[in-house]
Amino acid sequence: MGELIHEFTSQIADADGHAYNARAMGRQRRGRTVWEGWLEFKPVGGRGIVRRSQVETTQPNRKALEYWATGLEPVYLEGALERAISSRADSRARSK
Repeated sequence: MGELIHEFTSQIADADGHAYNARAMGRQRRGRTVWEGWLEFKPVGGRGIVRRSQVETTQPNRKALEYWATGLEPVYLEGALERAISSRADSRARSK
């Protein structure tokens, strides 16, 4: 389970036009001082699948992770949502 690092104010849409609220999450790696960060996308309205990206960054501390998150532009979030959707689809295809 991760910690909320930053909530983004603008909504992000997928290729089908479904809108998501994005937030940056993070956690300190076990036994290390390094923090890792990823993005989560929750469907607007609360119905549907919450999409989660793979680890997008590693930073030396929480403050640096916060700085990384606050600098992300909407175009980066759009790409991360796309990766999160296709990563999930790829993992389901491999498990069949």
